Amino acid sequence: MMNRLLIATVFFAWTTFAQAEPLRVASLSTVMADLARDIGAERVEVTEIVKPGVDPHIYEPTPGDRKTIAKSQILLASGLGFEGYLDKLRPSLEKAGVRLVVGGDVVKPIEAACEGHEDHHHAHSHGSIDPHWWHSISNVQAVAAQICDAFVAADPAGKAAYEANAKKLQNRLAALSKWVRLQLAALPKATRVLVTSHDALGYFAKDNGFEIFAVQGISTSDQPSSQKVKRLIEEIKARKVKAIFAENIENPKVLEQITNETAAKLGGVLYADGLGSGAAATYEGMMKSNVSTIVEALK
Repeated sequence: MMNRLLIATVFFAWTTFAQAEPLRVASLSTVMADLARDIGAERVEVTEIVKPGVDPHIYEPTPGDRKTIAKSQILLASGLGFEGYLDKLRPSLEKAGVRLVVGGDVVKPIEAACEGHEDHHHAHSHGSIDPHWWHSISNVQAVAAQICDAFVAADPAGKAAYEANAKKLQNRLAALSKWVRLQLAALPKATRVLVTSHDALGYFAKDNGFEIFAVQGISTSDQPSSQKVKRLIEEIKARKVKAIFAENIENPKVLEQITNETAAKLGGVLYADGLGSGAAATYEGMMKSNVSTIVEALK
């Protein structure tokens, strides 16, 4: 009897331990890492390969990153050409049995406003598609559902927990969407002009009726010509634009030149290529920070 009890106890402890082993998730996207932490809670262990404050446009995975990715069960990526190295990674992912979840596969892509470009570091393979899909909350809702499905497929025992967490997240995203609309109601149509370091807020502009004028193209590695800067200065003067915006990972040198030559002031810092730190370390916090900065500077 004692032996049976001991075996049952050991078996119970072993199964509990087996279940306690978290799902290993690696992420090339700070936004998707945040969604994964929300949906997975204690059932997943999320490793951020690309961290906040790193310029994802010029990032390349290190040998250490590749090892971390190979040990994970799921890899999250933005897609739409945002990670220029993704196609090179695919064969090693298949070999290691890592499931790739690409956010860009489930969103409604828009075309980039700027002419195409070549990234000097590596070719950005998205053609004229804008890869910054997370600036539209409805896209983020679609990607949250995609991540939830991937977790359920990899860990069916966690289905109820993943779906309950995902539902809470979807409710918060719906509330965030309402909050954004309410805040932006303070801005008349004529003032809805965003002059930014690079062309990353196209989805936000489309959702909320803004026009975008960007110093650089879709990638932070695009350098603007002096003609482009001159045209931009003329446009800002003609439109009486009140403020222009820098980004958390960008050098605002050209923006300073523009403020010196126009009546526009520097309106603050926007998070364009992913999450930041502090209040902007979560998706909701990042969106609230961007919207508050825009409204404050343009109203």
